[in-house]
Amino acid sequence: MRTKQVNFLIAFAAVVLFSFSCFCISRMTQTNNQLINCRNHILEFKENMLRLKNKTETNRQELMKTLNRMKDEIEQRENLSARLVEKKVNTSDKIETVTNAFEILKFFLPHLRKVGRIYPNVIIGKEKTGVSFALGIPTVNRGNHTYLKQTLTSIVSRMTLSEENDSVVIVSIADSNEDYVKSVVDMITKKFRKQVKSGSLEVISIPAYFYPTMLHDKESTEDSEKLERWKTKQVLDFCFLMLYAQPKAMYYLQLEDDIIAKKSYFTTITDFVHNITSNNWFSIEFSVLGFIGKLFKSADLTDFVQFFLMFYKDKPIDWLLGYIFQIKMCHPGETTEKCIERNREIRIRYKPSLFQHVGIQSSFPEREQHLKDSVTRNRRQNASVLREGKRSIRGNSFGTDNQEFLPWYPRAGFALRLAGGGGAARGPGTRLTACGQAGGRRLP
Repeated sequence: MRTKQVNFLIAFAAVVLFSFSCFCISRMTQTNNQLINCRNHILEFKENMLRLKNKTETNRQELMKTLNRMKDEIEQRENLSARLVEKKVNTSDKIETVTNAFEILKFFLPHLRKVGRIYPNVIIGKEKTGVSFALGIPTVNRGNHTYLKQTLTSIVSRMTLSEENDSVVIVSIADSNEDYVKSVVDMITKKFRKQVKSGSLEVISIPAYFYPTMLHDKESTEDSEKLERWKTKQVLDFCFLMLYAQPKAMYYLQLEDDIIAKKSYFTTITDFVHNITSNNWFSIEFSVLGFIGKLFKSADLTDFVQFFLMFYKDKPIDWLLGYIFQIKMCHPGETTEKCIERNREIRIRYKPSLFQHVGIQSSFPEREQHLKDSVTRNRRQNASVLREGKRSIRGNSFGTDNQEFLPWYPRAGFALRLAGGGGAARGPGTRLTACGQAGGRRLP
């Protein structure tokens, strides 16, 4: 009997121990699972914190970039305001305050020293200022051909409302033909009433007294003399428009009256300018043709105009634009590659071009031009630059693609002869001939 009880107790103890072991194992497994879940939660929390940290750092960097951009814009506005010195003049016994931006013209154009106040005839305008961009479009009579309406339509229709409010388009009529002036004004007042009413579109005309006597001489029948006068007048027209636009905006975009803008061109320009990390640039090119699509800081326009006026009788304006960068950035005796590399730091080119040249009838009478701004042309010019860039300035070799490297470095025994004009704004091609060399190379 006692043996049975002992066996029973042993069996009972074994069952109890087994049950307890199973219970412990179950609890341990449950606890282990909880620990694993807890660890996963901790890892997930850690990952979330890391993502939040990265996002915070990104936001901080974007905020710093925005603040720096705002700081640069404020500095530019302050510099622009500081450069606009006001001068009081008497007009009909009233004291009127005007800027002296046009006074620099008297230094380069002596015939203007006898003129009191130099200012354009503002035909349409509400004196809109304080905007980010001013777009300048000079126009002249092309006889039975006109592209201005088409150009203005593409320019203003491809802006958003906010972009239109933050810009002003200035049409400068550089023609003394009263019928043409009237036709332009009538067309703009009818087709662009909204922009005229808001002040986003202005029309000015350049007074006849602005031009030197040589440009009023129409007796000459020689094409070469007519072409020289045409190129000279064109440089002066651009300079006058730049001086008028300077106090209106932070940036100035040079256009022409026979181009078409690509869709969202203005948004592209704004984003590109705001995303440039360095503020040391002097020009951004949104087209490779002539003087089309060149963007400048308004604060720098006076320097450009002064340089253009020094040589307005000698070279077309797109050539002068190339020369000023060579003078600023290139040093005697250095290789072309170094000059071009430093040139690109201040003369930025955006690709692809945002403006297409559509005018066939040149502003030079009885001349046609079929220049197009295309990717093929860009590649051809870039290849030309690379080929020319392999030569050294010391070897009397100069890159003749005026978009990247123009012949400017004076050297004894080396002379350049200019015959005709070139480029989108120059009508027929231009040929350069070096002394001691056979012939020359026609520029694109």
